Amino acid sequence: MNFKVNRIILLNSLSKVSKAVSYKTPLPALTGIKFDLYPTFLQLTASEQNIAIQVKIEADNNLEIIDTGSVVLSAKYILEIIRKLDSDIVEFEIIDGFLTRISGGNSEFNLNGTDPMDYPQIDLIPKGMPFIMDSIELKELINDTRFAASEKENRPILTGINLIAKDNELVAIGTNSYRLSKKSVKIDSDITFDITIPAKSLDDISKIIENQDNVNIYVSERSVIFIFENNIILTRLIDGSFPDVSSLIPTQFAHELTIDSSLISNSISRVSLLTNEQNNVIKLDMNNDRVILSSFMQEIGSVEDTITECFYKGEPLSITFDNKYISDAIKVLDKGKIKLCFPGEMRPFILKMAEDDSLIELILPVRTHSY
Repeated sequence: MNFKVNRIILLNSLSKVSKAVSYKTPLPALTGIKFDLYPTFLQLTASEQNIAIQVKIEADNNLEIIDTGSVVLSAKYILEIIRKLDSDIVEFEIIDGFLTRISGGNSEFNLNGTDPMDYPQIDLIPKGMPFIMDSIELKELINDTRFAASEKENRPILTGINLIAKDNELVAIGTNSYRLSKKSVKIDSDITFDITIPAKSLDDISKIIENQDNVNIYVSERSVIFIFENNIILTRLIDGSFPDVSSLIPTQFAHELTIDSSLISNSISRVSLLTNEQNNVIKLDMNNDRVILSSFMQEIGSVEDTITECFYKGEPLSITFDNKYISDAIKVLDKGKIKLCFPGEMRPFILKMAEDDSLIELILPVRTHSY
């Protein structure tokens, strides 16, 4: 194997596939990135338990193919070598067995590679139910829901994002049992499925998507394949049934607060100054005359922040909640007017855009004796 390649293009491709490298695996080959050099392109592959990523670099002015071949190189070292080389062009050459010489500028590295035959076969052939999404719309769908998924492995199904397709609509739901985010988008395909994808895999996919282009998606029984530009990403599905959350989302509300998202976000930031990770609860008091956010910690102090530029409808209401949960929810809502809708005291409440119901954030109140 012998080729020359533009360093920045190679670094960008290595950064993408490295998201799928497994550093905790009994298979040493999976700690590396597989290089397959064909007559017309260089193919990079990495895989771990949940996700596999493959990126192609086409032969053109940025890639000169001298001699085809394959090798697996340590992801940890090859990424750092390419990042720190002081050269526009990098040359790779297998010089002895799988020992690979990597040179650029005034630097030369000899990196021990491993036999590509030891790398597991990965089936990245598209199969299953196909549909197409705009890449920006897919990124927004992921970013608007993934933050609400659980990070605890005691309920694996909640570490994923539930995707439900029906009647030309795709609904994404993330929840950790204390908060929930639900986003709905229209799709052109009239397909039906109910699957759950690891939130981390979707997060990696969102970070890899760069250009405004279409993403071809193939849903099969145990996995989903995403294809866009020169990237192929396979992610496994999480086994089990995602809980039916439809009954948790209230539809009738006795109290409603309409406010600019930046105003309430800034107020939450101020009252959160006197909280900590052990006690991050803030209180919202609302009536027709005034709206106040506050926090209190006996060992630190207290703060009150009055919001005047808002509209409240309903009887007086006091409610306490996790400041991080509500801050995260407001961040994913578009800038402008938002609504906080409350069915009653100590019942889950929702946040949404004032004129758009496609994205709904739900938060459970916190019962506290601090006030």
